[in-house]
Amino acid sequence: MSKKIAKHIISNDDLEAIKQAKSSMQDTGFVMQSLDKVGNFIEAGINRIPKKTQKWLQNMVNHILLKTLKANLLTLQKGKEFKKPSNKTYKTLITSSGIASGLFGSTTGVGTVIFTSEMALSTKFIMRSIMDIARSHGEDLHDIDTQLACLQVFAFGNSSKDNDGLETSYYTTRIAMNSTIKEATKFATQYSLKDLSKTLVSSTNPLLKLLGTIAGRFSVQVSEKFIAQAIPIVGAVGGGTLNYAFINHFQKIAEAHFTIRKLERKYGSEIVMNIYEKLNFAKNTNL
Repeated sequence: MSKKIAKHIISNDDLEAIKQAKSSMQDTGFVMQSLDKVGNFIEAGINRIPKKTQKWLQNMVNHILLKTLKANLLTLQKGKEFKKPSNKTYKTLITSSGIASGLFGSTTGVGTVIFTSEMALSTKFIMRSIMDIARSHGEDLHDIDTQLACLQVFAFGNSSKDNDGLETSYYTTRIAMNSTIKEATKFATQYSLKDLSKTLVSSTNPLLKLLGTIAGRFSVQVSEKFIAQAIPIVGAVGGGTLNYAFINHFQKIAEAHFTIRKLERKYGSEIVMNIYEKLNFAKNTNL
């Protein structure tokens, strides 16, 4: 698609919004970028995590996401007045929790109990921040599709090639999850939000399958945080900085994700996806 044709299809402002969204999606590896000096230790540490610990991490993430979703379904308030995303507020809360966690985590090795508690709190705040961003882009938080779109954010922004040997793009990840999301949405529409939270204990709920898929991707990024906080220098001094980088990363991904969804509602998903996929930042930012 030429740049001339693209301009006839969408406005210049919206074209720039897609460019910014893709740039944000590709700006990954938040731990590695924030902690360049210890990057090699983190990368090597991830490769040495025992399979038992890796499984524990994924199960922990899955449990945290499940509890977060259930809490959101129970506490959402209809008719809540719109307000701009409280990005700074959430960053402050998560940074503060990271300081204590990093200090104690560094003095107790991997500090699994402390790490789990802090990770649960961080994920809750990150999810709330994602929901604020979604609402700012015209999403209805009482729509199960929006709730699942918020959860999806945790599956994006991982450029690791360890997952099936491939570097997954934004749309590749979305397409791969489409069938699971459709199944979960179809199931969820049969219930009210309150009643839906009660079904999360059922093994037949397709939402659990979706959560497992998201947890598998999110746990890769959690592993970076897990290893970084186990390094004495990083844990004691950089716990807050690490948490700040963690939420900043997901806020950027959420902003990009819901910008794209908003433009898809305006122009259609196929047009937006075609433009997004044809952008090549390695060479230039032109279509």
